[in-house]
Order: sequence, then structure tokens, then C-alpha cells
Amino acid sequence: MSKKFFVKIVTDPEVDLRKCVVGLACASQAIKDGHDVSIFFAANGVKMLNSRYLKSINQMEVFPSNMIFDILNSVTQGAINVYCSTGSQAANGVTSENAGEKLLQGYEKWMTWSGPPGVIELSAASEIQLIY
Repeated sequence: MSKKFFVKIVTDPEVDLRKCVVGLACASQAIKDGHDVSIFFAANGVKMLNSRYLKSINQMEVFPSNMIFDILNSVTQGAINVYCSTGSQAANGVTSENAGEKLLQGYEKWMTWSGPPGVIELSAASEIQLIY
């Protein structure tokens, strides 16, 4: 039976990268299992959408090659909703004007810029919430 999941990534990956990856892996698995998944990137968790940052993680070889990109592709292509905090991105130097240079390619097709209203909307609509 399909469930409605809400996954929120808020941990700074520079503090606990594994926690962020586990959250994304859980979201990816829920999608593969046929659940409806909504995900919200907020606080410094928004770094997980920054292409340069992700390339540096991939080059560190702490995970199998390209695993981080494979998981994010699964999530961004398979989630019902992918939201990102506008304020948190701005605090990390990303705005709607420069996002094309900084975020994962194709973000404009799957990402919704939002703030607290999006968090409330997605969490209220969910049956299961996972916070990483």
C-alpha cells in the first residue's frame, strides 16, 4: 500500500554528510518502493543541490563514484514534489538569478522555490515524515 512520505533535508553536509546521504537514500528507496515522496531542502541541507559541492563530494571518493548523483537523480526525477528554501539558498549564495550556474542541471523542471508555507503544505499532506 502506497504511503505519502515527506523527507526534509536540513543537516549541513559539511557537519554530517552521511546523514544527508542517508536521508536521500531513504527518499530514493521510498520512491523505488512505489510511495509518493515529497522532499524539502532547507537550512544548509540546500548544499546538496549545489553542483560544484556535489562534484567535490564525488571527488573525495567517500562514496562509490557518482553514487551521490545517482541518488539525487532518483529523488529529483521520482519525487512528487521537490522544494527548496529560497532563504536558505540565498544564505548560501544561490538566488533565482544565479541558480543556473550553481544548482544541479535541470533544477527548473523539478524544483519549487519556497519557504515555511511549503514545509507546512508538504508536511500536512504526508503520512510519514523523515527529517535528516
